Amino acid sequence: MTPRLSVVLSTLGNHAGLARVLDGYGAQAAEPGSFEMLVVSDRAEPDPTAVKAAIGDRAYPLRLLHGEIPGLSANRNAGWRAAEAPVVLFTDNDTIPEPRLVAEHLAWHAREPARETAVLGRVRWAREVRVTPFMHWLDHGMQFDYPAIDGPEAGWGRFYGANVSIKRELAERVGGFDEERLPYGYEDLDFGYRANALGLRLLYNPDAVVEHLRAYDLPFYRRRVRRLAHAEHRFVAKHPELEPWFFRMFSHAARLPRASGRGRDLIRVVARSTPLVGARAWRSADLYYRQELAPDFLAAWEEAEAASASSGGSPPGGPK
Repeated sequence: MTPRLSVVLSTLGNHAGLARVLDGYGAQAAEPGSFEMLVVSDRAEPDPTAVKAAIGDRAYPLRLLHGEIPGLSANRNAGWRAAEAPVVLFTDNDTIPEPRLVAEHLAWHAREPARETAVLGRVRWAREVRVTPFMHWLDHGMQFDYPAIDGPEAGWGRFYGANVSIKRELAERVGGFDEERLPYGYEDLDFGYRANALGLRLLYNPDAVVEHLRAYDLPFYRRRVRRLAHAEHRFVAKHPELEPWFFRMFSHAARLPRASGRGRDLIRVVARSTPLVGARAWRSADLYYRQELAPDFLAAWEEAEAASASSGGSPPGGPK
């Protein structure tokens, strides 16, 4: 039976998480044989034997592939190019699928058969993870931006590789992910931007859910934003018509008086729209977290600027 959907799952480390994600695909409500699994192991994987052990024996079709070079872009390219199905679902080794994930993606693509139509699913924190105020803040524009989606149209800027499906034909037209300039970080947004020029229509299906089995804190994210800065610098160098969104955000926050952040403990239970306290709590928390991350991001941006200048590249413009 030819699959109707190919799941491309990129993996590096996190072998226990990989096993749990694959368990989730064994409990799908979709018709048996309707999907295949393509596990793409990163070239930087330190323990290939552990990957094979995590895969084990599965009741659904599964193939183990390898990216040509390290990075998410190479992994995803290896996956969609090997896919047998006309629809490809991109995901990761820390996103456990809800039982209706595959069925929801398939149903929406069946209803919207145009090759330019893609489907964005929802990523939420796993139930077993304690969601801190910082993690709640990440969900409002820093990591994902689901609360800001109004209606079914998500827009290319929310092409999140953790849970998004596309027609394989569109991936071919776009030319895949940029393995050289954006191996990790901004690789999905770059793909979405180039797909948008070809007529991409990204629809949001909130019922196509994966659970994010991670817990983030400020020390971890300070390291993460350094990598984000280098990726954004390469992205806007490739697309100079676009503004460096995070650079401008962190530059602005760094110039403001220091925030106390007293409202950050309230944002998990108080909506922005709550009269009087809502806007104040969110404004306080937002500035506090931006200022906490700004020094690391901006230092890494300066490193990227220097590297670009030394190599003869033209650094992106932006306020200093």
